[in-house]
Amino acid sequence: MSSMVLPDFITGEWCEALSGGQRLVTTVDGVNIVWHSWGSSERPALVLLHGGSGSWLHWVRNIAALRGAGWRVLVPDLPGFGDSDLPPGCQDVDALPPYLHGGLEQLTPVGPVQFVGFSFGGMTAGLWLQAYPQDAKALVLVGAPGMGLQTAVRTPLRGWRHLPTPEAQALIHKHNLLALMFAHEASLDDLALALHTANVHLDRMPRRRLSSTDILARALPDLEVPVSAIYGEHDALYRERLPEVQGAMQMLSRQWNRWVTVPGAGHWVQYEAAQAFNDALLQVLEDQA
Repeated sequence: MSSMVLPDFITGEWCEALSGGQRLVTTVDGVNIVWHSWGSSERPALVLLHGGSGSWLHWVRNIAALRGAGWRVLVPDLPGFGDSDLPPGCQDVDALPPYLHGGLEQLTPVGPVQFVGFSFGGMTAGLWLQAYPQDAKALVLVGAPGMGLQTAVRTPLRGWRHLPTPEAQALIHKHNLLALMFAHEASLDDLALALHTANVHLDRMPRRRLSSTDILARALPDLEVPVSAIYGEHDALYRERLPEVQGAMQMLSRQWNRWVTVPGAGHWVQYEAAQAFNDALLQVLEDQA
């Protein structure tokens, strides 16, 4: 265990909000997973799982509110992202649960543990609980794909690795953030661009394909815990189809709790509409507890 060293682009109010974090490393079958922890180890644990091409930084605007509400907040860099190792042969979400399960066991969290999974992390959380139902008592899905429902209107993402300068790459990062993550151009501030740029350079699992399947939908009937969902009103993954996603989740989940649509927000709802998201998540967590 060591104190967290925040990236240089985390400054001002966000540096203060994230103070006191600890960096923890668990090792499962030789694979090192880096976790970030806030709050007393005696508090009930809340595990936040980030999205694809991301890291713990996807939750930068939410951690302080959750810690302040009394949770021990545990945020791993998922295997193959951020500072965590890519497991041998790992190509997609279905390979991740054993490493996360083993890591969480090593951290010995106080229960009742709840999982919150954003996008790719939502699929991860669903598959994790399907394989290891004892690890958490409730699940919140945030903008999760894997429901087998695709939108007919998507702005294609653009490649950037071939571009010769950071300035040229930054233009593509801005395009991709507006195409997928945000509903409003004003939401794309300097912090969002900086952390997205840092995240994508550390993505070692670039050819993921299972998010376009129904892998999460097939896992939901096996889950023995309350399930809730929070989505931005303008989530680019499901334009015009959120009611279908909600209906499918309610039908497939054994213990459905509630659905929340955050008005005006896009896919990265917990960043773009942080206050509304934090309020909604805390209410959902209280209900599920």
